[in-house]
Amino acid sequence: MRSLLFVPADSERKLAKGLDSGADVLLIDLEDSVALEAKEAARKIAAQFLSDARERKDRPRLYVRVNALDTGETDADLAAVMPLAPDGIMLPKSVAGRSVEQLDARLAVHEAQNDLADGATRILVVATETAASLFNLGSYAGASERLEGLAWGAEDLSADIGALANRDGSGGFTEPFRMARNLCLFGAVAAGAIPIDTVFTNFRDLDGLRSEAQTALRDGFTAKMAIHPAQVAVINEVFTPSDTAIADARRIIDAFAAAGDPGVVGLDGEMLDRPHLRRAEKLLARSRAAASRGADS
Repeated sequence: MRSLLFVPADSERKLAKGLDSGADVLLIDLEDSVALEAKEAARKIAAQFLSDARERKDRPRLYVRVNALDTGETDADLAAVMPLAPDGIMLPKSVAGRSVEQLDARLAVHEAQNDLADGATRILVVATETAASLFNLGSYAGASERLEGLAWGAEDLSADIGALANRDGSGGFTEPFRMARNLCLFGAVAAGAIPIDTVFTNFRDLDGLRSEAQTALRDGFTAKMAIHPAQVAVINEVFTPSDTAIADARRIIDAFAAAGDPGVVGLDGEMLDRPHLRRAEKLLARSRAAASRGADS
């Protein structure tokens, strides 16, 4: 999972375009991009889209972003899409691990009602959209075996805290939002989940997107959300390990294996310890996942 593309659930045209975008995950959005009066129609369109798309061999993984648990809309969202067996559900405005637990319980019921395998529906969480959520980013570990990834969001958070802007004059995030980003990264890793970077809203600025994605990768994020199909290729490129990085990782793993898997090895005049080995193993795992996605496309 490298790229996750948001697509409004009430737009058949954009949903169809999303299928061919090259995104690893299509986020069929029933939340922010759909007006309240259009939600029922969007549920029907989403259900039909899932029905048509799920048998397509080269499709991306299909996730549905439902409405937040406190809106009164979540149950209607799940009732509409769960019979079509989406690959996962994205939960927005999650407050803590208990939010995932609540969604997990609801998904278990829907899976049983629709003869789906127990636990088959994965969960992604947008974990930083309210001030309260920032105090709970360490609570996701153990919340659910369904939990696959934690993403952070800046737009709803800025509205919640009353910030006039979330980026400074140079285009970088201001301090409150950098803190949210960093806490999400730590919370995701602590929970054994994929850390997912937020959207880059200026979809015409692909150079800016690339720079932000490279910074996210440097810091430990392994995926990024997108709001436009044009962003997908850049995200996939950045988050796909290069041939050089793969070769270096294999050399590190081979060096540890040849030395009998010790605590420390020497390679090219540098002493490498277990964290270097774990980092190399994670990089190869991401490489295999990217290659698998490419083979499916």
